[in-house]
Amino acid sequence: MKRTLLLSICLFTAFAASAQRNRKVTVSTDFGTMVIRLYDQTPLHRDNFIKLVKRHFYDSLLFHRVIGHFMVQGGDPESKRAKPGAQLGNGSVGYTVPAEFQLDLFHKKGVLAAARDNNPAKASDGCQFYIVQGKKFTDGQLDTLEQTRLGGRKIPLDQREVYKTIGGTPHLDQNYTVFGEVVKGMEVIDSIAAVKTDRNNRPLQDVRMKVRLKKKFLFF
Repeated sequence: MKRTLLLSICLFTAFAASAQRNRKVTVSTDFGTMVIRLYDQTPLHRDNFIKLVKRHFYDSLLFHRVIGHFMVQGGDPESKRAKPGAQLGNGSVGYTVPAEFQLDLFHKKGVLAAARDNNPAKASDGCQFYIVQGKKFTDGQLDTLEQTRLGGRKIPLDQREVYKTIGGTPHLDQNYTVFGEVVKGMEVIDSIAAVKTDRNNRPLQDVRMKVRLKKKFLFF
């Protein structure tokens, strides 16, 4: 009896710890589904995003701003019922999330990051986010970025290698909070980024999303 109880406690503890470490959400679109892992290094953004997902806040919202070889942005609550051609991007939930910059979290292709306005504290918008598509860079291009847009800040060697082989948007590093990454469905980003857009970068055909917490299963 005691062995059974101890085993049950151990399994429950392991499950709880695993669930805390591996928060994942699915983002479903007409172009397929992405699985995104939320980083524990950015708990304020992680918990805020999970809170909104649990409330089904993102259901039927649009990827309202799409720029090829850069990023796809969504999460504006005003996009749910927006008329065709309406300019979007100003909707909010009425609060911001403090910046959580981490040196090892950078804008490689596939990362999830928080949008924001030009507030001096670089606090994130409470609901709008973007997913990076970006592009691949050469060493020369990265050298130029360091001098012109990064204020002389050196890109770590391991991150330079990622920007050269996978791609991303290095000029956004340490300016916008990165708080997750696509671990499955990277091709969906490319498909959304390729759609035709208007002069405000809004897709001509609506690209809606549905976001859910990914169910976890523990096998013994």
